[in-house]
Amino acid sequence: MYGDGATVRRILSETGDTWAVVGLSSNRQRAAYGVAQVLQRFGKRVVPVHPKAETVHGEQGYASLADIPFEVDVVDVFVNSELAGAVADEAVAKGAKAVWFQLDVVDEAAYERTRAAGLDMVMDRCPAIEIPRLG
Repeated sequence: MYGDGATVRRILSETGDTWAVVGLSSNRQRAAYGVAQVLQRFGKRVVPVHPKAETVHGEQGYASLADIPFEVDVVDVFVNSELAGAVADEAVAKGAKAVWFQLDVVDEAAYERTRAAGLDMVMDRCPAIEIPRLG
């Protein structure tokens, strides 16, 4: 298990409310679209990060984490496991406080690097499933 209950709770309730969602586009069929809606419903600012830099859910999109001109608290990663490690490294460079890899996104080396850099991290879990459980 990558990210115990205390880490999940800390990221969702204490880490901050600005979430960069990597892989979020205007494609309503993608999981990122629905998860971002849930995060917004629970008071999170969702910043789309996608090569198209589309505006999604009323928020301006950016082509990369480095392009975001403000601080990001959590980087939520909706890319294939093969690409996720590089995104985690970008999150560390950006100064994020936490990284969240979505369901089925696993990179153990990235997890170790990110934790060693001092960030909280969760892998292979979904915040849209976890946040309602905080109750």
